Amino acid sequence: MDDKHNRLDEEWRQLLSPEAYAVCRKKGTERPFSGKYHDCKEEGVYLCVCCGTALFHSETKFDSGTGWPSFSAPIAEENISAKSDNSDGMRRIEVLCRTCDAHLGHVFDDGPAPANQRYCVNSVALAFEKKSDQSKS
Repeated sequence: MDDKHNRLDEEWRQLLSPEAYAVCRKKGTERPFSGKYHDCKEEGVYLCVCCGTALFHSETKFDSGTGWPSFSAPIAEENISAKSDNSDGMRRIEVLCRTCDAHLGHVFDDGPAPANQRYCVNSVALAFEKKSDQSKS
């Protein structure tokens, strides 16, 4: 059975902020250093803003200096998918939420060892659950 959160475009427009819709559903990007999580240092889990899938843990977040939240690894490989993105005259690997196909950002091979991965993610594509909030559930 397909567990994708299939919604009509109009439903996504109603559920998401205009900026989240533009990024997550239309593959846009937020301006660098403008997102609320680029400099977040709190402990917790970053979730897909569209469907709530757990994507990244704060322990893997690092300051890449790029202006977007950067992570060295996803919480679980099965929670994300990646595909080739040759838009805007660049060759990149797009990162998507595997549950709902939300565009999250891109992954690059210039991150910290040992995996050397940098998941460069738009803040607007994420929701954050603080560690203290997690212990309540």
